[in-house]
Amino acid sequence: MKKNKYVGICKVGEKGQIVIPKEAREMFDIKPGDSVIILCNKKRGMALVKSNVIENIGDEILGGVSNE
Repeated sequence: MKKNKYVGICKVGEKGQIVIPKEAREMFDIKPGDSVIILCNKKRGMALVKSNVIENIGDEILGGVSNE
């Protein structure tokens, strides 16, 4: 049974880097070399999103525009 929720803790290193917990990486199929986008709102917080999610939303907004 796959979980659809996860809560974990990340520590920020000296260079500002974090490690995404294994459970979260598996849940969202995040592999080494994948890109993530960080969305920030000073009042609401931060969110990480795989870049392909944003690409898919862009495609939906633009109606699947091709590179012709």
